[in-house]
Amino acid sequence: MKLNKPKHSLFRNGMYAVEGFIDITKNETSFKWQLLMLSVMGIVAWNLPIDFGHASILFISLFIPVLAEVTNSSIERVVDLVTSDYHILAKQAKDAGATLVLLSLIVTSLIWISVLAVAFNLV
Repeated sequence: MKLNKPKHSLFRNGMYAVEGFIDITKNETSFKWQLLMLSVMGIVAWNLPIDFGHASILFISLFIPVLAEVTNSSIERVVDLVTSDYHILAKQAKDAGATLVLLSLIVTSLIWISVLAVAFNLV
């Protein structure tokens, strides 16, 4: 069985990624909030009176919720593609995606608390 797969090229694959980023930014409010959080907290991370290593960890950790939100949006879109009817498995899949986002925010918060505690010699 031959699937509808285009030929691979680095440029074409990069363009698919850009198209996906543009689409999710246009259509997903939660993703826009994650990008806003990344921007604001990124500025905070780089302006804190801490060393470069600590600021880098804080900044990089901000991508965890963004990645989780992309995954959650992908799950939601696939579920919506498969069925528009209520089904318990569809609900569970979407709930699992939402849990991923929640856990990513908790992990990011714990990273920030830990790094700031070390950076400011609170531990």
